[in-house]
Amino acid sequence: MGRLWIYHLHIISGLASQRDTRQTRFMNNTASSVGSHGKTIAIAGNIGTGKSSLVEFLTRTYGIKPFYEPNDENPYLPDFYKDMKSWAFHSQLYFLSNKFRMHQQLERVSGVVVLDRTIYEDAEIFATALHDMRKFTGRDWDTYWNFYQIILDAIRPPDLMIYLRCSMRTLRKRIRLRGREMESDIPLAYLKRLEGLYENWLGSYRLSEVLVLETDKLDYINDMVDCLEVMERVEALLPTTLQRDGAA
Repeated sequence: MGRLWIYHLHIISGLASQRDTRQTRFMNNTASSVGSHGKTIAIAGNIGTGKSSLVEFLTRTYGIKPFYEPNDENPYLPDFYKDMKSWAFHSQLYFLSNKFRMHQQLERVSGVVVLDRTIYEDAEIFATALHDMRKFTGRDWDTYWNFYQIILDAIRPPDLMIYLRCSMRTLRKRIRLRGREMESDIPLAYLKRLEGLYENWLGSYRLSEVLVLETDKLDYINDMVDCLEVMERVEALLPTTLQRDGAA
């Protein structure tokens, strides 16, 4: 039977962020400072690495627009829970098409945006995990992957990819502390599978600048030294793009 943890877990960040009123705020970081199109900062990383917290920090620090996971209810999920192998293709294709639509929307924004998880993770991590667990047929996987490749040709990569990494011990501790029901019974083996897929993907990612942050002891919410370190490292890679909120 289907457990909630195997549900395409990238939706969790979006569900948690649905209540955040900043989703509806457009905070000005003007197009004149970033060129003819907007700039995108993408945040990637395993469950519990601190993606949503970093999105909130960057939004607050630079007055930029956050983009969270689409929250539309996937109509295939009830069937997927009952029979994952029969419905994995349909449910994952729905997620992929929704994320494609979101990428199209953010490309029309003229200022700077920060994206909580990317379309690359949909395919390269979560759908691939289901494929490796033999929840896709070979034919369905080929169709899904070919569609993903077409999407890659149609979207603009982020200007900066920030990858968050932390130990499995820290990751599991954070998952327990935040107490989300859908995450309560995620098997350790599944988290390790995702971690391996993330590291393999990162090793071959060449579409943009990459900043890796080790988040085990990095507190960019409460520690001023850590906050300054993150700001300096991000600004070094986007030197003409970001202006700290309230700066002259």
